[in-house]
Amino acid sequence: MRIRYTTSVNGSAVQQAVIYTLDEHRIPIADVDPDALKIIRRLRGTGHSAYIVGGAVRDLLLGKKPKDFDVATDASPSRIRKLFRNSRVIGKRFRLVHIYFHEKIIEVSTFRSETSQGFDNVYGAIEEDVRRRDFTVNALFYCPVEQQLLDYVGGFGDLQSRTLRPLIPLDRIFSEDSVRMIRAVKYAVTGGLGMTGPLRRTIRRSVDLLAGCPSSRMTEEVFKILQSGYTRPIIEELLRYRLLQHVVPQINRELKDKAFRRLFFASLERLDQQRDTEEELKRSRALAYLCCDWFYTRSEHGTLERIPFKEAFAELKHFISPITPANKDVQKTLVQLIRRRKRYRAEGQI
Repeated sequence: MRIRYTTSVNGSAVQQAVIYTLDEHRIPIADVDPDALKIIRRLRGTGHSAYIVGGAVRDLLLGKKPKDFDVATDASPSRIRKLFRNSRVIGKRFRLVHIYFHEKIIEVSTFRSETSQGFDNVYGAIEEDVRRRDFTVNALFYCPVEQQLLDYVGGFGDLQSRTLRPLIPLDRIFSEDSVRMIRAVKYAVTGGLGMTGPLRRTIRRSVDLLAGCPSSRMTEEVFKILQSGYTRPIIEELLRYRLLQHVVPQINRELKDKAFRRLFFASLERLDQQRDTEEELKRSRALAYLCCDWFYTRSEHGTLERIPFKEAFAELKHFISPITPANKDVQKTLVQLIRRRKRYRAEGQI
């Protein structure tokens, strides 16, 4: 372990970050996406600093295989674009770069300033960027070239003690972005992390902020949950924190019935088992597990002997609102539900 220092206003040395070596963090380089490693080598080779950041680092430290790898660097978006032909700059306010490898995308962002507001395009240094992360366990920077882990906020220690600690002040963290409440629950469940008492209490006081969340963001969060392999425990926790009423309100209402609740959570258990055996669970199939018990036992059209597709489609869309998947995904979900109704009636599962 090494310490990185900076100088205070009065000229004295102040600890800025802790640097952990391979012997301490034990991240296997074989678990790092080879294309993410290529990006970092290229950026570093042209004089820039670059790190794997966010959830990928958290998952690597927890011994899990990350699904996505994000990179942060001091290079500007235009500079990144010049270095990688297979890239595209996205975003109008805060610009990011997507680097394409066949069907895979690796997102590269430029360090942001502490003075940035919302998604404004204000760049800064790594020391500022780290302070904009939501939780300490997501604020770790990993360099796979040197195999060093940079920790500015005690995130490594929090992971070791299995603690989910907010980095943004509690009076701002959810008012700035209410989706962070869903993510807090998800991180706690998937990482086996315990929330601090103040964080738990703040979530309970802030539940209604989710009512103003854009449907597009809610939709993405729901599908991340459905494809996580931890759908059942996450949904159970969202229900316990009263967050589910804003995520999928129709399901939240149906769960007041004990018989439906038993069927519903059994289906989510099977969904999680499917995720264990499939590399990538399609959205339509995941959505079918979420809706099957309601569709077969509670819906107006799913219980008819001959199901009218157009009317059943509209009813399904209404049931899952405010989440708004692409119509093609909802259509595919409905086709699966219709085809598997006989099996559900015989075996109680799709």
